[in-house]
Amino acid sequence: MKKIGCLNSELSYVISKLGHFDTLTIGDCGLPVPRGVQRIDLAVTYGVPGFFDVFDVVDAEAKFQKVTIASESKTQNPVFYEKITSWAQKNGVEVVEVPHEVFKAGTVKSVAVVRTGECKPYSNVILESNVSF
Repeated sequence: MKKIGCLNSELSYVISKLGHFDTLTIGDCGLPVPRGVQRIDLAVTYGVPGFFDVFDVVDAEAKFQKVTIASESKTQNPVFYEKITSWAQKNGVEVVEVPHEVFKAGTVKSVAVVRTGECKPYSNVILESNVSF
C-alpha cells in the first residue's frame, strides 16, 4: 500500500502519466464531463471532498505551468479566486481567465476530469502540466 500522497488509484495513475502540456481538470460536482474524457468521480456527497482537499493532493504530486479558471469566479466565488490566484503567483503558474462556457469547452482536451463534491460555484480549474526539471 502507498504510504503517502494520492491514495486514489485512478487519480494517482493519471497524474503519473501527465506529460508536458497535458491538462487535468478538477471540478465541482456540477461540472459536466465531455464524452470521451475519463471521469474520476471522487464526490461522496455535497461538499465531500471539497475542491481544495483534492486540489492540494494533486498539487503535491505534479508540477503545473498554467491554470485556467472561469472569469465568473472572480465575483461569484471570490474566496476560490483568491486562493487559486495566490497559489499561482506563489508557484510561478500562469493564470488564464475565460468565460465559463469557454472553460467547459476546454475540458474536452483534458486527460481526465476529476469530480469533487464541491458545491460552491465556479470551483473548477484546468491545470496544464509542466516539467519537473
